Order: sequence, then structure tokens, then C-alpha cells
Amino acid sequence: MQTNFTPEQLTDPGLKRANEILRACVHCGFCTATCPTYAVLGDELDSPRGRIYLIKDMLENDRPADAKIVKHLDRCLSCLACMTTCPSGVHYMHLIDHARAHVEKTYKRPLMDRFLRWTLAKILPYPGRFRVALLGAKIAKPLRHLMPDPRLKAMLEMAPARIPAPSRNDDAQVFPAKGARKMRVALMTGCAQKALDTDINDATIRLLTRLGCDVVVAKGAGCCGALTHHMGKETESHGTAAKNIRAWMREIEGDGLDAIVINTSGCGTTVKDYGHMFRTSELANEATQVAALAKDVSEVLMQLDLPEGQQDLKVAYHAACSLQHGQQIKTHPKTLLKRAGFEVVEPQDSHLCCGSAGTYNLLQPELSQNLKERKIKTLSAKRPDVVAAGNIGCIMQIGSGMDVPVVHTVELLDWATGGPKPSKLFANRS
Repeated sequence: MQTNFTPEQLTDPGLKRANEILRACVHCGFCTATCPTYAVLGDELDSPRGRIYLIKDMLENDRPADAKIVKHLDRCLSCLACMTTCPSGVHYMHLIDHARAHVEKTYKRPLMDRFLRWTLAKILPYPGRFRVALLGAKIAKPLRHLMPDPRLKAMLEMAPARIPAPSRNDDAQVFPAKGARKMRVALMTGCAQKALDTDINDATIRLLTRLGCDVVVAKGAGCCGALTHHMGKETESHGTAAKNIRAWMREIEGDGLDAIVINTSGCGTTVKDYGHMFRTSELANEATQVAALAKDVSEVLMQLDLPEGQQDLKVAYHAACSLQHGQQIKTHPKTLLKRAGFEVVEPQDSHLCCGSAGTYNLLQPELSQNLKERKIKTLSAKRPDVVAAGNIGCIMQIGSGMDVPVVHTVELLDWATGGPKPSKLFANRS
């Protein structure tokens, strides 16, 4: 694609990177075939190619975003299926992230939009605040049909029936390996996951220590910054990311780390991109070191001796977009589940998003619901005993509509190797 940025514009690192990405696009349209919003809406402007044209025009002309551009950029899930499909290597993730930051700086959203986005940015990345908000939403859930805005209704509908008590395993500490130590790893305990489902981190710690890892929960680490990053709020996202970088660097420079283990794939995609996010910062070198050590939990488990087993359970594996497209990890979770003895099946169109996508199911509830129903239909068609996924957002999104349990992959692997049966498998599914 031909671009017309001025030399002065290209002195800006963000515009320079946007120019590189735009020039890689050859207009082939392969991305439209795998774009969930284009599949639902059939509008070229709701495809990656269409959004690229909108972004190019906005950035080249150095003009504020307008309502039309914002509508179509907001509808993007950042599922990154387009990056898997693109034959030219267009790095759409960096482009849409830059465009969203531009929107945040130049566009004055309607009052309700600003309120909702501010509220989400001030609550979701903070487990304590989020837990209080979940309790309030649970109480108000019977009144959801009275909400004047469908997004408020969606927020109440997503409140889980059970809000777990905080897990002390999420406190800063070190869990020693069982037997001979093979690795020393830091576990990213995250933010929203600590309020929504404490079983995931607990299972991860048990599994890793059983397989020979010292597991460090670093003091000062928390939200990866993804939730605010994808809303274009760079100050907030970089602030929380910087805390992680400093916390993990203390461990790296202390007793050392072999990996930073992340069991929420949306977070993993962002942490692996810290080098780019902080490329012009004083933390550039440290961010690059952290990004190089960041691993999805399935990548680390593939390096360890997971014992083979035999389980009488059919598992439908849901591939989170941030794992299969964002990190290009497609086979590890399935390989591990099969090695543990589970029968693994995959739904039709497994490349398509479930509609969760961070805050997307709260800010774009209609489109999200459409994608959720598609995903549940294809998963249910496999008649599984349980659904496994590697991202808390997907687990909550799909779990709210499935008639079988939805658990994290590590919960099943922990159970298969001597841990407790996942609590959701005991739950009454009526």
C-alpha cells in the first residue's frame, strides 16, 4: 500500500511503525475471510482491510477521529485472526493499538461511553475493586432488564453466580518444587482472574511444583495492562505494565528466572509485546528481557515431563484467539491434554472468536452475543463432557451459556497428574 506521510510525521515512532505496517498491506482481502465482525456484519469497513483504510486516512491527514471511524474501530475484537491469515505479514495488532491511542487522545466520546470506559479502566485491573463490583452486580442482576443501556445490562448479566474468596496463593511468595528442581519460574497471577476464578492459579502452582518448578509470585506484579491498552489508555496501561517489569526484573537480577509463566493468554500476548510497547522508554532493555522470558503455561509444560495417563472424559478444546493468533500457539494445549489421557475434540471454525475479547462483551454486547452463540453451538455439536480453554475471558463468556463445565486447561492437567478434581466438574449444571 502506498502511503504519504511527511518526513516530519515519520519522526514520531508510532507513525513510523504505522507507516511500515500500512506499506506491507497489498489489499488482497484474505483477512476478510477470517474476520469475525465481517462474517457477522458483511461490511467492508468492519473488516481488517476496511479498518486499515480508515486508519491510514486518519493518520496520514493528522486529523482527529470522528464518529464513523470510532464505530468501526470499536467493533474490532483484536482477535488477530487476520494476522494468522495475512500472507504479507501485516502486523495489524500494532496498527490498531496505535489507532486506538489516537482515538483516545483526539475524540470526545458521548458521556455514557466515557463513563463506562472510565469505570472499566478503574475497576477491572484491580482485583479488590473488581470483587466489590461483582458483588454489587450480583445483587443488582435481577434488575438488569430495567437498565437504560444494553451495555449496563451486559455488565450485570456477566456477574457470576459464585464469587470465590481470595486465594492466599496469589500473595507474593515462593512455592518450592516437589523433588529435584528443574526450573525457577515467576507466575503472573493477573488481575480479573484473581477475582473471577482462583482455581486457575491454584491449579497452575500445584502442577508446576509437582513437575519440578520453583514458582515465584513476585511482589508488586499485577495487571499486565491489556485491558486499558486495548481501550487506547496508554498512560494507565504502561503504568501497570511498568510495575510488572520492575517486579520481575528484581527476580531476574536476584535468583534468576527461567520463564515468566502466564496462564491467561490475553495477558501473554501483551507481555510478549512489552519490548515494542516500551521501545522508546527508559525501561526498553528491561521490557525486552521480560518479553523474552514470557511464556504461556502450555509452552513451559511442554518442556517438562508431564506423565502420560488415561482419562474417561471427552474434552472440547476452545482455542483462545490470543493464544492461537496472538501467540501462534496452536497445538501445545491439545498435545498436553492428549498426553494426560483425555479425548480431545475441536469445534468447527475454531479460528473464530467467542466474542469475549477483554472488555468487548461489555462494550459491544450485541456483536459479542452473536459470536458467543456461534461458538457455543459449534462446541455443543461435539457433545463434550467438558470444555477447556486457556483464557479467563473465554471461560467466563462460554461458561455462561454452556450446559457442560468450562475449565482452564491446567485444571484438567493438574487433576490428571494427582491434583484435585476441578470444582466445576462437581457443579450442578441444571
